[in-house]
Amino acid sequence: MPHETLLDALLAADMLEIDDLHAWEFDLDESLLDALEAGQPGEPDAQLLRVECMDGRNRREWRFTQAAVQAARFDAESGCWKLAGSDAEHALRCLDAFGGDAEDEDEDAQD
Repeated sequence: MPHETLLDALLAADMLEIDDLHAWEFDLDESLLDALEAGQPGEPDAQLLRVECMDGRNRREWRFTQAAVQAARFDAESGCWKLAGSDAEHALRCLDAFGGDAEDEDEDAQD
């Protein structure tokens, strides 16, 4: 587990997978994040995380409270964070994006 908390993992993530679906968008409430980073208790019932993805032709959206994000636990066997939603428990995997350089180093050396 590279991160102590789900919030730390989310702050470092570029992409998410929720319940084996690739989320094309996710965001964290900036004002709530600022309060938490300032050492304030925040608002446990306030929405902290929103996740969107397409499941076939259907757009799906999940919203999680500060309390749910803070209570999430990492499952080492699956490599996912287990997070309680309003309807069920969800598996959330935080992913890092990587990309290639458009410039080829070999071409630069030949010039």
